[in-house]
Amino acid sequence: METASHESASTDSPLEPGLYIVAGPIGNLADLSPRAAEILRKADVVAVEDTRVSAKLLRAAGSDRPMVPYHDHSNDTLRQRLIDRMAREVVALLSDAGTPLISDPGYKLVRDARAAGRFVTSLPGPSAAIVALTLSGLPTDRFLFMGFLPSKAKARGDTLAEVAALRATLIFYESGPRLSDSLAAMADGLGDREAAVVREISKRFEETVTGTLAELSQRYADSPPKGEIVVIVGPPGEAPPATQDDADAALIEAMARLPVSKAAGEVAKALGLDRRELYARAMVLKG
Repeated sequence: METASHESASTDSPLEPGLYIVAGPIGNLADLSPRAAEILRKADVVAVEDTRVSAKLLRAAGSDRPMVPYHDHSNDTLRQRLIDRMAREVVALLSDAGTPLISDPGYKLVRDARAAGRFVTSLPGPSAAIVALTLSGLPTDRFLFMGFLPSKAKARGDTLAEVAALRATLIFYESGPRLSDSLAAMADGLGDREAAVVREISKRFEETVTGTLAELSQRYADSPPKGEIVVIVGPPGEAPPATQDDADAALIEAMARLPVSKAAGEVAKALGLDRRELYARAMVLKG
């Protein structure tokens, strides 16, 4: 078990040159941490997704530091310039909302900065995915962040098929116009599971709506919601117990490859059935 340190840096102490990944608020500016505000005031340059969005946050932090756009379409030359500056300057990375790199650009900057031997640190802060998970009332012991589903139907279906059997809560980001169709696709690809639609986190009209995927899809079919949206989908229910036909089919397939004893053991492990009973059944099938 790790022991947390409660040391805090002096506001007068200089910052080590390098990359500072700064988690900003999801919506409520009051959620900006004092340490994050300090970094934004001291940075030599702030790399941002959208200067218009980040300008508001910098003003709230009392920062007048220069900004440089850094987003999905930024080229290798810009990334290298930032890495060069990290050798002697403090570069802060800020997303439009929440923690950078979570469904946002930035991982290449971190990767290349580390490869160049630059100092890299990340300031803990808000993440819409985690906040929505805590609001959903769905299992939190095991979860998978999926980001945005593909827009094309086939790619979306393929993505859902990859995780349909995973016994974990799934977290998706979504937009209002796509929400109903995405929820319907999830119901088709994952089964009609319990889910939650969480939007406008930390803002005035924050809302969490729960129900099955089909119910939620119907709810938003004619009234797409506005704002930032997170969809939380619960894990699949318990699989139904294997039938006699399931066991027989599995035994016949396994005996085509293995001796009877090993075939019974393999099927017992796969289906959660008694090995001795399966062995007796296998002998009957073989005879």
